[in-house]
Amino acid sequence: MKRFSFEIIHDDPTCGARLGIMKTGHGDVETPVFMPVGTQGTVKAVLPEMLTQAGYRLILANTYHLVLRPGVEIIRRHGGLHKFMNFPFAILTDSGGFQVYSLASLKEVEEDGVLFRSHIDGSLWKFTPESVVEAQEGFGSDIAMMLDICPPSTAPRHEIEMAVERTTAWAMRALKARKREDMALFGIVQGGLFEDLRLKHAREIASMGFDGIAIGGLSVGEPQDEMIKVVNMVAPHLPKDKPRYLMGVGTPVEMVKAVMAGIDMFDCVFPTRAARNGLLFTWNGRMNIKNQRFKEDTSPVDPACQCPTCKGYSRAYLRHVYQAKEIIANTLLTLHNLYFFQDLVQQIRRAVETSSLALLLEKLEKAYAQSTESQDEETS
Repeated sequence: MKRFSFEIIHDDPTCGARLGIMKTGHGDVETPVFMPVGTQGTVKAVLPEMLTQAGYRLILANTYHLVLRPGVEIIRRHGGLHKFMNFPFAILTDSGGFQVYSLASLKEVEEDGVLFRSHIDGSLWKFTPESVVEAQEGFGSDIAMMLDICPPSTAPRHEIEMAVERTTAWAMRALKARKREDMALFGIVQGGLFEDLRLKHAREIASMGFDGIAIGGLSVGEPQDEMIKVVNMVAPHLPKDKPRYLMGVGTPVEMVKAVMAGIDMFDCVFPTRAARNGLLFTWNGRMNIKNQRFKEDTSPVDPACQCPTCKGYSRAYLRHVYQAKEIIANTLLTLHNLYFFQDLVQQIRRAVETSSLALLLEKLEKAYAQSTESQDEETS
């Protein structure tokens, strides 16, 4: 299987944006790219072939969840995660560091790893930089993430300093642990909202020889302006010839701002989770399908959208199946949002080519500032 590589094919002279191609053992991936989140080996409510039809060639799964259930060995016996979940294109697996912090109980960060109890059954587990790399090699991941320490961006300075120091030590151990040459391994920059810690850690991780570098510890409660400020600060200090990944970020406005700063990769549960809560993304802003005004609306969500939902179903039908709690509602709403985000990425790429990202950002800011479909409107 071929080695991972990344090539920049166009730089936007007006900002930090660029177009690139990542080559993986499961196909090429154009950047900027948005990854749907398939935490447990499935993007909720949709089949893998639906992702393929929507144009997705890279998705994300999570090491924490898949190690706990069903376990690395079962996935390995299927021939790897691609065959286990029937997705033939590239897969990035997150290390599970964030989930250890956010889900697990009785976690204890030690010098060599993190001890925690499973959120499923309370069993005791230990993740180390080495065990997490080994698990992802067992999955057959195309892109693996190192194990990091991921405190909230708003954590006190002493906690962030410890996370930076230990993540640096774990980064070196992760690189030494890798055996599969065809699996890309990405480093992660921490540092909270502290400029000196972010820059220090960015330089350290950038010097280590990772195949790509992620900015972690953001989009966890801090204001959008603070998050974008950190991205603008860190991105210029990351290697130009390697992909840059902003973890957990995925609203339309945030994505465009981050691309302008030089970010290539995004993931977020927002489009799929929003769909399961009746919220749809459009080029005119967000739509709440629960609202009473759609009860007799025979038009599609977006007449210009090419997704199966918009081509086959009315707003009234979507509202009906959502209110009736029919399972198909999750599928239809999720499909629309996934198609919208794929269209968004295509529009972003075209805007990078034509140096018109500022115009696209203005359009999105206007649309999403004027979204009137708030969740507290009449929904009976």
